[in-house]
Formats: sequence, structure tokens, C-alpha cells
Amino acid sequence: MSEKESLIHMQKRVDSFISQFEEGYFSPLTMVARLTEEMGELAREINHHYGEKPKKQSEGEKALEEELGDLLFVLITLANSLDIDMSEAFDLSMSKIERRDQNRWTKKENKS
Repeated sequence: MSEKESLIHMQKRVDSFISQFEEGYFSPLTMVARLTEEMGELAREINHHYGEKPKKQSEGEKALEEELGDLLFVLITLANSLDIDMSEAFDLSMSKIERRDQNRWTKKENKS
């Protein structure tokens, strides 16, 4: 399965799940708020793992993968609700970054 097919599959899977409920997708503004919430949860986990702030003993362990997955789920729901193809959005962004930043940092030497 190619990367593009994988993103398409994820968008269809999320849509299949959301479409079974009468409420459907939340409004874009609500989803941006949820995206912010999920980003905060990811930031908290990163801080616990790599920062100076240890977890309280009463706090359960959450995997970084779970928090990244939650963030991706909400991002996909937002894209779906706005009828945005995530593969196309990624291609646009990656092309811009590759063009803009190709000489921004020191490239690694080939070690053949």
C-alpha cells in the first residue's frame, strides 16, 4: 500500500465511523478546539518523557503513539468535514517545504 493509499484509507475509515452517527462531524471551530486539546495532551506527554516535569504518581501512563494517533484522528475529521484530501494537502505542503528549505540546513555527507 502506498503512502497516498494509506492516507486515503485513513480518511475513509474515519468517515465510515463518523457517518454512522446522526450527529456527524462537529463544526470546524469545535474540531480546531479539539485539535488544540489533543496537542496539549501530546505536549504534556512529551514534557513528562523528555522534559523536567515528572508525572504525578496518580497519573496513568499514556503512550506517545496514542497521543499522536488522537491528534491524527482529529486532524482527519477536520479535513473530512472540509472535504480536503489529506494526500493532496500533504503533497502541497511537502513540495513547498522542499523548495523553500532545500538549502536551509547543513546536509549530511554521503558515506558510501
